[in-house]
Amino acid sequence: MPGLTIRDDLPNLQVETNHGKMKLHDYVGDSYTILFSHPGDFTPSHNEWIKDIEAYNKVTYPIIADLKRELIKQLNMVDPDEKDSSGNKLPSRVLHIVGPDKKVILNASTGRDKVATPANWKPGEPVVIAPGVSNEEAKEMFSQGFDTANLPSGKCYLRFTKV
Repeated sequence: MPGLTIRDDLPNLQVETNHGKMKLHDYVGDSYTILFSHPGDFTPSHNEWIKDIEAYNKVTYPIIADLKRELIKQLNMVDPDEKDSSGNKLPSRVLHIVGPDKKVILNASTGRDKVATPANWKPGEPVVIAPGVSNEEAKEMFSQGFDTANLPSGKCYLRFTKV
């Protein structure tokens, strides 16, 4: 399967999550589900990332670990242009909305932008600097400076600035 697009059936893959092993169809059940990818190329390990998220919000949904980058290919969550130093395609920031019939009803990608806006963001409020932007680049791009969140993992990838 080359990857999911609108109206495709969600494959019933068995996945490893922070809630244990599960089949995707069992998780979707009879409701609508959002599957989204968050590339691990600039973030800590699966378990460290969950702790970092929980420093701000409780995680109640399963997070899938895809350390071998197999699922991202099956679910069409790879960036067509970006590659790592080994030539492997990088994960992209993609989401699929899946209906109760297990068909994809929306497929969207946010690409690898320099900043992201949190939900309900208003002009003048902080934005998140993308993890792919180095601190040196961020200093050049954001002359007003930026703040780095103190995370349990000790990683410095969650940075905020005002635009």
